[in-house]
Amino acid sequence: MLANRDDVEALEILFSRRTPDSEAIIYPSMFTEDGTPIEENKRIIEEAIAQRIQQQKNN
Repeated sequence: MLANRDDVEALEILFSRRTPDSEAIIYPSMFTEDGTPIEENKRIIEEAIAQRIQQQKNN
């Protein structure tokens, strides 16, 4: 994308693949500002990843 900034067609394809904000899932930060892991948030994200993998396997 950076090498071909004027390739409008490529940019349109890239943005068409993006999930609309209304459907996007925003996950909490896994770390505090000082870099300390937040275990509860880590668990939430790990569960979401496992569910997504299971959905992909079922399809």
